[in-house]
Amino acid sequence: MRVGDSIASIRNICAGAVLATMSAGAQAYAGDDVIPSVVDIPSGWFWQGSDAVERQYAYQIDEQVYGHDLSRRNRWYDIEGDKWRVHLLGYHIGKTPVTNDQYAAFISDTGHPAPEMSRDDWNRQGLIYNYDTIQPFLWSNGKPPKGRGNHPVVLVSWQDAEDYVQWLSQKTGKTWSLPSELHWEKAVRGPEGTFYPWGNIFDPELLNSGDRGPFDTMPVGQFEPGPYGLYDGAGQVFEWTSTSAQAGYRMVKGGSWDDRGCGVCRPAARHGRPEHLKHILIGFRVMYRD
Repeated sequence: MRVGDSIASIRNICAGAVLATMSAGAQAYAGDDVIPSVVDIPSGWFWQGSDAVERQYAYQIDEQVYGHDLSRRNRWYDIEGDKWRVHLLGYHIGKTPVTNDQYAAFISDTGHPAPEMSRDDWNRQGLIYNYDTIQPFLWSNGKPPKGRGNHPVVLVSWQDAEDYVQWLSQKTGKTWSLPSELHWEKAVRGPEGTFYPWGNIFDPELLNSGDRGPFDTMPVGQFEPGPYGLYDGAGQVFEWTSTSAQAGYRMVKGGSWDDRGCGVCRPAARHGRPEHLKHILIGFRVMYRD
């Protein structure tokens, strides 16, 4: 057996174990129709950002898993700034990231380019993943990959996500948008400012990350929801926000199925990515105000 075949076999075994655990555990979220379902986030205060204790914890768990201090040396989490109280008016935000099926309705209705990508276009982005890695995520003839309708849509740029919310606004008569970093963070972590949606200790059993597999996206809503009822706020896929990181970059939040540790999966973690980027680790969710 080749090394690649051996790794694939191990990953398949892990994936099966994860799905079996999900079936035996909390009831999975069943999914929505074409229009994303939302949860209501009440007006009020919440703790945004992190303090030195949380950042130290994030660096330590990264070092334990990866065996090096790259995140600390590059000061990845220092940009989070000190924890502070923020008041936001109420709003409604997607219960899950937008799925392939939901995005397919937009593609069908508008003729917008689907998440298809040539080898040259992918390689031009300069990412560490080779083109073969992205095959399971690629659409074909405007259709999502078979069996992945309820997975988060990926390989979408920030502008693709913006175009989707404009279509959704026209479709529903509501003014949808991408959440700002603040709106996203409050919705995911709740008002108390915990390190993760479930508390202050990282638990790989509570999210889709690279710590336990299946080393891929999963159907949305397979883990317990956060304080306000959101699913997949930690792990699964990074999510585009409306918040600018620097010229031509936007903040993405939440970590992904490929991250281990998972310091970057904390709601306070901040990560800027180019607006034009189409990545297998990045999707989005949507929100609107009354």
